[in-house]
Amino acid sequence: MTSTTAIKRVCVAITGASGSWYALRLIETLLAAGHSVDVIVSKAAQLVFATEINVPLPGTTRAQAAFLQARFQVDEERLRVFGREDWMAPWASGSGQPGPVVVCPCSTGTLSAIATGASNNLLERAADVALKERRTLILVVRETPYSEIHLRNMLTVTQMGAVVLPASPGFYHQPERIEDLIDFIVARILNQLGIEQSLMPAWGKDVLPIAE
Repeated sequence: MTSTTAIKRVCVAITGASGSWYALRLIETLLAAGHSVDVIVSKAAQLVFATEINVPLPGTTRAQAAFLQARFQVDEERLRVFGREDWMAPWASGSGQPGPVVVCPCSTGTLSAIATGASNNLLERAADVALKERRTLILVVRETPYSEIHLRNMLTVTQMGAVVLPASPGFYHQPERIEDLIDFIVARILNQLGIEQSLMPAWGKDVLPIAE
């Protein structure tokens, strides 16, 4: 597991799968922990943002960057947005990729493209580079039920070294708000990145043993 101090910049790629709140909360938490975030947004994600959380994400890369920087109150060094066709972005090359890639949420279409190495846009290419360079790639898949195609693609990327982390929150932490369910998944992502978090206690922590 990567140490907290080793991570400086994380790529958060947002697709059109349901789960926009996961992406926003992940970005917020990474920035709060002192890391920098680069964002890639798919076209479908813009529609989902407007549908799920009533946030009309701007259409241009520059406007998206300004919107997110204002939302999280950070400057352009802490949070950058790259366009889907920006092939000069550091995430497009193994010699430039600066850190882990998290696709959150990850649609099954994007999963398929990553599993086959399609690299039709920067989002897919960033994931492809992470795989070939043996770097951290986390796919927060959001779909139900799964078809055999989905399951085969998840097995394929897992065998390649990716972490498939379905957006399937648990309930053993006794959630009281929807934010608690969101934090459950974000905490699991941070755990995989090796970043200390206080969103969710480890299993068994502060739990009294059951009397015999």
